[in-house]
Amino acid sequence: MGLMRIRFAPTRAALPWLLCLGAPGFSPASAHAFPASTFQVSADLGSHPQEPVVVYLVRHAEKADDGTDDPPLAIAGRIRVQTLKALLADARLTHVHTTDWKRTRDTARPFAEEAGVELAMYDPRELETLATAIKATPGRHLVAGHSNTTPQLVAALGGDAGGEIDDLEYDRLYILVIDPGGSTVTTLLRFGEPYVKGRDFGLRAAPTPRGPRGTSRELR
Repeated sequence: MGLMRIRFAPTRAALPWLLCLGAPGFSPASAHAFPASTFQVSADLGSHPQEPVVVYLVRHAEKADDGTDDPPLAIAGRIRVQTLKALLADARLTHVHTTDWKRTRDTARPFAEEAGVELAMYDPRELETLATAIKATPGRHLVAGHSNTTPQLVAALGGDAGGEIDDLEYDRLYILVIDPGGSTVTTLLRFGEPYVKGRDFGLRAAPTPRGPRGTSRELR
């Protein structure tokens, strides 16, 4: 299906949409509620044939420019995470996924703590495997990724990524609603400090230099 794009400047303006998209019972084809579940492919998935899966996907927030391959979040990144927390305050997440890097863990951890769930680590080289597992696990998932993995995961989940994410672009929030029949509705929101192509607003870190493919610098 097509990609719906929405920008909300004030955080509260987005809440009605998020309440619709992430609330129990919302689905293009279903009105059943989402149960909480641990992140695993259940052997009795057939007992939940009508439950949709809702997936929130974000790139990690702004990273610090500390000269290492594994920087933590910058101040601007921590501010963005708080903005996202307010935006998803009523999402009632049941699963939180992250790659094993400081910047993604720092982005995802507050949501896992709020939801009372463990961080589920995934390998960014195995996005198809992650997508298959998420689609088979009813609930509401948050996935923290990278600029060059998040669009690919959106596509693997059957959504519309709407193009690549730029090195200085941190404000995308994808919401995918995957119905039991396999079709996916994609909504793209923008939150926090807006991205303007080619501009760095000072609080953002300089992009990490890219090394040869296959190295840790490949993840951005």
